[in-house]
Amino acid sequence: MSGAREAGRQRKVIHVDMDAFYASVEQRDNPELRGKPVAVGGSAARGVVAAASYEARAFGVRSALPSITAKRRCPELIFVPPRFDVYRAVSAQIREIFAEHTDLIEPLSLDEAYLDVTENKQAIPVATEIATAIRARIKEVTGLNASAGISYCKFLAKMASDLNKPNGQAVITPRMGPAFVEALAVKKFHGVGPATAAKMERLGILTGADLRAKSLAFLQQHFGKSGAWYYRISRGIDERPVQPDRERRSVGAEDTFAVDIFDLEAARAEITPLVGKVWRHCEAKELRGRTVTLKVKYTDFQQITRSRTVGTPPGSASEVESIACSLLEPLFPTKKSIRLIGVTLSSFNDDHLEDPDQLSLMI
Repeated sequence: MSGAREAGRQRKVIHVDMDAFYASVEQRDNPELRGKPVAVGGSAARGVVAAASYEARAFGVRSALPSITAKRRCPELIFVPPRFDVYRAVSAQIREIFAEHTDLIEPLSLDEAYLDVTENKQAIPVATEIATAIRARIKEVTGLNASAGISYCKFLAKMASDLNKPNGQAVITPRMGPAFVEALAVKKFHGVGPATAAKMERLGILTGADLRAKSLAFLQQHFGKSGAWYYRISRGIDERPVQPDRERRSVGAEDTFAVDIFDLEAARAEITPLVGKVWRHCEAKELRGRTVTLKVKYTDFQQITRSRTVGTPPGSASEVESIACSLLEPLFPTKKSIRLIGVTLSSFNDDHLEDPDQLSLMI
């Protein structure tokens, strides 16, 4: 066994994930919503569910589901508009609780984070006790439930946090890790999306055991840079550190239209405000990215992306807009109407490596 793997096994990593965060905040603040199916998002015909309560999830309502479909699945569904200022404030409270135990905190979003508690401020020797204390403190301070996963690496801590949701926790020890991964369906792996899972299925890879049976060369041939990542996690190996100073890897904005778009000029007009939002955020954070990505979702919900990476980061919003429009133009004339367009800027500071935890801020 390699020394690197031994070192990785000695770490104590916790992944904390708030349960139905946005919807739970709304139910907390409005007693009339408690125990009822709630969706945070727009209820209009072109709206999308941003988050769903567990009562709504029982009907198959989930995030990113079109609101009209969600309402069809759950006629009693109650839509509430998002209040991101409130969610950010609650997230800050939770972050303060994390900081009582460690400074090694890597937020993934407003409602989840990794914590390295190998050496923690309260000198608690058992990571499961720390997770229990954090969840109890979150409940005390915010009135909300959190779930947690505890393991020796980030990948397995993330997977463990889903095992006993909601309001629970689970641990995957170094001894359990490889066997846990082998039995897991690859479509449930964190970092394996639907398209990759479908490709793996075509290659006869359905479980972690199937993935482990493939050679590194095979996985690199079929999955490029990600092949080495799949090779390692199929063996329960993840040496990525918890990075408290982690830089955001992409900034994006998107819009779902009230009426579908057929015309190129109308689509170009939608690009301008999206680029403006992205550029203002990047300016505020002093970020310069070399990769512009265009996202298009058609009326039948087929989604495509087109990207272009330039040698020198664009120096103005107009340059980003020009690149985005050059990616848009070849898509016309279109046989299908367009319901959504998004623009993302990435590859900040010459960073263009793949990362299974890559973030995108949707403004």
